[in-house]
Amino acid sequence: MLSLIRRLINSKVGLFITFAFLAIIGLAFAAGDISGINGQAGAPTGDTVATVGKHKLTETDLRQRAENEMENFRQQQPGLDIVTFVNAGGLDGALNRMINNFAMEQFGQSQGMVVSKRVVDGQIASIPGLQGLDGKFSPQIYQQLLQQKRLTDAQIRADIARETLTQQLTFPMGRASQVPQQLALPYASLLLEKRHGEVGFIPTQAMGEGVAPTDAEVATFYKRNIARYTIPERRAIRYAIVTHDQLTASTTPTEAEIAAAYQAQRAKYAATEKRTLVQVIVADQAAATALAAKVKAGTSIEAAARAAGLEPATLTGVEKAAYAGQSSTALADAAFGAAQGAVVGPLRSSLGFTIVRVDGIEKIPGKTLEQAKAELVPALTKEKTTQALGKIHDAIDDAVSAKATFDELIAGQKLTAKSTPPLLSDGRNPDDATVKAAPDFLPVVAAAFAVEQGDSPQMVPIDQEGGFAVVALERIVPAAAPPLTQIRAAVARDFAIDRARRAARQVAATIVAKVNKGMPVTQAFAESGVKTPPVQKLDASRAQLAAAGRQVPPPVALMFSMTEKSAKLLELSENQGWSIVYLRQIERGNAASQPNIVAATRNDLGKVIGREYVEQFSQAVRAQVGVKKNGKAFDAVKAALTGQSSAN
Repeated sequence: MLSLIRRLINSKVGLFITFAFLAIIGLAFAAGDISGINGQAGAPTGDTVATVGKHKLTETDLRQRAENEMENFRQQQPGLDIVTFVNAGGLDGALNRMINNFAMEQFGQSQGMVVSKRVVDGQIASIPGLQGLDGKFSPQIYQQLLQQKRLTDAQIRADIARETLTQQLTFPMGRASQVPQQLALPYASLLLEKRHGEVGFIPTQAMGEGVAPTDAEVATFYKRNIARYTIPERRAIRYAIVTHDQLTASTTPTEAEIAAAYQAQRAKYAATEKRTLVQVIVADQAAATALAAKVKAGTSIEAAARAAGLEPATLTGVEKAAYAGQSSTALADAAFGAAQGAVVGPLRSSLGFTIVRVDGIEKIPGKTLEQAKAELVPALTKEKTTQALGKIHDAIDDAVSAKATFDELIAGQKLTAKSTPPLLSDGRNPDDATVKAAPDFLPVVAAAFAVEQGDSPQMVPIDQEGGFAVVALERIVPAAAPPLTQIRAAVARDFAIDRARRAARQVAATIVAKVNKGMPVTQAFAESGVKTPPVQKLDASRAQLAAAGRQVPPPVALMFSMTEKSAKLLELSENQGWSIVYLRQIERGNAASQPNIVAATRNDLGKVIGREYVEQFSQAVRAQVGVKKNGKAFDAVKAALTGQSSAN
């Protein structure tokens, strides 16, 4: 999850996505989901986090933008919460996008560019979520959504105009794809480059556990790493489930209803006859009479038809009523009155004169009421259950519109209310890691995280049969870390691991220093006095890196960012320890004699060159407009969103 967010919000692609996709407020309507767009209340304050030209971005602006973007990313990652989003760099990305958009707007305006009211009107009117039952823009729906989310028409229009202007500025360069051969040649040559080196490893475990930490050490470590122990925002939910299965017992059809349904479908259960017919249609009556005579004289209908340049048609398992609709009543009467093997016609039909041979007769007996019950009872039960479910749904919907509370809704429909402990946005209870939310319960959790305290209850579909849940937000537990006394053992363990990690780093740093002064890698490891795995050789080419994609081992990736005859330190994940990477030799590549590689590189660069142009252009615009950031205000927003402000 973190890697997805980081890739989108920190990469050059993410910058381009900003201009082409993230119209956070205005275009959020297009997805039919504006649950993340709200008026802002409470902390943080309106202090300025950045000044873009003449425009000031406040803490409130940034917080609202971050929450909106998080809601957009949540469509891809349903378990995403604001703390995870912020810790992955989402807040930094949100601020940069805001700065870019306002800088682009001011630059465009300085060049005489404008977005007309008509263009904005058209974009609003084309949003599917704002269309009524007739498929046209509904001012009533638009106003209702504005009121629900405490937004104004001016805010929406300003955001759409700003995004439109930004796209007008960046879209042409974003589509650029031409890369000169001389520009591609150095990159193509890089693919042929090979590197040779060595890697060693200092495990954290090799440092030992050490003495037990003091209370002061544990407290200091807890405070410095409060984000690690912070539990994301949780929400306690009240809900009631209404499904088909719950209503089936009370919607079993009566004998009278079954009998009425049987009478209404007598044609379906009556005895029927199906026939297989071979027919030829002739436009001229005389020709049809001659063809019929040949068939009745013993020539097969197929041979007679083909001799006349016609092709017979076979109708399999056709009923009389259906055949009459295709031909004529008289022809159907004759065809269904004849014996098997008989030839009928020619008789006039809608397309000419038809000759028919009866090839097969299948008689299907009818069903009595008792025999039909096996079909009628399930169908009637489903129909009655669907109707009952619809009535309950409509009654609750009307009551919600009338501002009924959750308790009033439950009492009015005699439903069973249930409550959950405070849950994370993915349905987990951090106090009970053994329990996971069932997949069909996740829509209930999503609905609770899409509303604010005091909002009306929501109705959420939970299955394909019309079942739904009535959901109300009981309370919000802000993101916060548990008290130190509650998790001291875990913090003490983390402290000990971190202490060993730092000790391992010191050993590894000493080895790096020795190697960079000329000592062989194996000798430097031997002098460390630490029991370590053997030093391994590293040999790879850039082409191998490109083929491996994201599966490149970190030491190999680091080796390709180093200078020859140098060593670097690399921390491994999950506190495993430290790697020392040494680059011994670089074999330069030259693609001048390999045009296929150059051509492929030009093609690959052409796919990303437009994004590079957009990024460089945005940086130039920011420099011209002028941007100043307020780090203290930014940190305040970050602390408020992750719950750190309350813990310090």
